[in-house]
Amino acid sequence: MKTLEQIASELAGYDPQALSADMVNSFLTQLVEPVTDVEQVDIFNALGRVLAADLISPISVPPHDNSAMDGYAFDGAQLTLDAPLSLKVIGTALAGKAWGGTVQPGECVKIMTGAIMPAGLDTVVPQEFTTVVGDQVTIPAKLLQAGDNRRCLGEDLMQGQPALHKGELLTPAALGLVASLGIPSIPMLRRLKVAYFSTGDEILSLGDTPREGAVFDSNRYTVFGLLTRLGCEVIDMGVVRDQPEVLEAAFVQAALQADAIITSGGVSVGEADYTKAMMKKLGDVAFWKIAMRPGRPMAVGRILDPKPTVLFGLPGNPVAVMVTFLAFVRPALLQMMGCSRSAPPLLKARSTEAIRKKPGRTEYQRGIVSTASDGTLQVAITGNQGSGVLSSMVQANGLIVLHHAQGSVGVGDAVSVMVFDGVI
Repeated sequence: MKTLEQIASELAGYDPQALSADMVNSFLTQLVEPVTDVEQVDIFNALGRVLAADLISPISVPPHDNSAMDGYAFDGAQLTLDAPLSLKVIGTALAGKAWGGTVQPGECVKIMTGAIMPAGLDTVVPQEFTTVVGDQVTIPAKLLQAGDNRRCLGEDLMQGQPALHKGELLTPAALGLVASLGIPSIPMLRRLKVAYFSTGDEILSLGDTPREGAVFDSNRYTVFGLLTRLGCEVIDMGVVRDQPEVLEAAFVQAALQADAIITSGGVSVGEADYTKAMMKKLGDVAFWKIAMRPGRPMAVGRILDPKPTVLFGLPGNPVAVMVTFLAFVRPALLQMMGCSRSAPPLLKARSTEAIRKKPGRTEYQRGIVSTASDGTLQVAITGNQGSGVLSSMVQANGLIVLHHAQGSVGVGDAVSVMVFDGVI
């Protein structure tokens, strides 16, 4: 396990007082390690979990050549370019059982979707394209090629080959794939345990009596939602007051239970509280000023006592909490979960308005992504971009990511977009 000093020494240009967003992610990639505990999980409880090993297909899918259409199966070698083909129907192949007859040249079999292709036949003509008179079927010229409308044995998966790979996050589609192989349970990495608490004497919990200068804690519920969507086991520790013994007890309790700890508040320069001091006392922690907007202050490291536990100290402003979580914490937690794809995908969209920006920091603007009349993506800013304006985060469906070296954006310019769908 590398110390923070060792990680920093390997990053060229590392400056904790002016850290780029890209360097933050490079640092976190070296800081965190995936969990290794494996559980056998039934398919109904596997959604959103991470696969612990390659899943080898015990069967081929499909297990035999079969028809992709309701129609007539025949030997495609009989097709000619210029003349219709007339065939005699000698039987019917139904899904769920093999048709056992023998088909001679000039003959065909009526076949249902999913039915096993009779021996020697490789092509299916959809019934709506044929002319049927009695037991004779006529296929128009130039309609088909040999092999059309046939699903081949193993064209989806071959027996003995990996159906899913270690590190894949199980999606609804993946659950269907597992079920198609007849597998009722699969080896998954255990859920990541993440403890979270807000800090500050000015924070009110729901149910508290309002008082002057105090605000209700929204971050606790936002982070809970983000972690739940991610598939983590969330340990909610509520609001922790700015008292040294209380903070120390909270960090110790969190470290005993969790793989990672997330806090909000108490990491800015000049904060009149004990959070930073307690982080330093109990762990190996770096305090950063990130060249970004919103969300400049952030603490990262490990609580070492009573056991090594990854720590993310987020700023206190509600939007800054969400942005730093999406940009940095979420990819790091996915890596800790053992997920092979942890970086959030960025799409390209055209900006519908001019955006002022100076090079030298990464900006995350709340935006609404939509489809333009020409079918391309476009994005508009939601309005007030203040780090405390949580309503604009609700209105947005993505973040406009203006990169570190990027300058101002003109109307119609392409920008990067991090879409929220399925994330928040």
